[in-house]
Amino acid sequence: MSVVSPTRPRRPARHRSHRPRPRRALAAAGVGLLLLSGATTCRALPPEPRLVEIPGVERLRVEVLAEWPHDATAFTQGLVWDGERLLESTGLEGESTLREVDLESGEVLRKVDLDPDLFAEGLARVGERLVQLTWRAGRAFVWDRKSFSKVAEHRYPGQGWGLCHDGRRLVMSDGSEHLTFRDPETFEVIGGVRVGFAGATLRGLNELECAEGWVYANVFTTDTIVRIDPLTGEIRATVDASGLLSTEGRASVDVLNGIAYNPERGTFLLTGKNWPRLFEVVFRGVEEGGGVP
Repeated sequence: MSVVSPTRPRRPARHRSHRPRPRRALAAAGVGLLLLSGATTCRALPPEPRLVEIPGVERLRVEVLAEWPHDATAFTQGLVWDGERLLESTGLEGESTLREVDLESGEVLRKVDLDPDLFAEGLARVGERLVQLTWRAGRAFVWDRKSFSKVAEHRYPGQGWGLCHDGRRLVMSDGSEHLTFRDPETFEVIGGVRVGFAGATLRGLNELECAEGWVYANVFTTDTIVRIDPLTGEIRATVDASGLLSTEGRASVDVLNGIAYNPERGTFLLTGKNWPRLFEVVFRGVEEGGGVP
């Protein structure tokens, strides 16, 4: 079974009715897994895929604890909790920024505008520095966390999508089924894994968060987050994050994208591209009560 390689529009339209469905989302999937290759059977996806299901893998859902305003003009590509405030990377050519955001008000406290020809992507904190990817420019910027001044720059081949730091190394996605491990100081490749389950691989890995010994990844074009074992690349759980916004609210925004972990509270912060709200959640088993109505 062939799988369409991920591509992105240069400047996505703001309204779903005017935005064509990405070609990669048309790829059928065995056992209900979007963009899963290596399966023996295929079926058509629903018009709006909301959940990646893999038999034998734990199924989780989100339970919302709180929600806050979020800048609806922010095309969120990377999200990091910095102890007191959010750090966010926003994309689109001519609109890409690095910003510090007050969680409760959604106010942008400070920001740096990237060059207009750049499309910013994932973001990770490494000690007192921030590392920010770009989509197709092959440039990773290193910023001082306190001053937001650029202190270094790295080059890499291919595309940059998501990025997180697991305490020892940077974990990077490029929209494929691969996670690449990089040295946090030199940005050199030091390893990697293919992500999937039972011999099949999952493409479209987008924004990443390293937390609790796992790597969490948004699956592009879906409302699903997957929990990945970084030692093997095996998917250990799927998280259904659908229903955070109302049907009406989803009509004028882009996809779910943005995961940040708050270790003090043991919670996750979730938002999306051009979403007006940001949600603090925990992940529960699908059999447990509560959650998103």
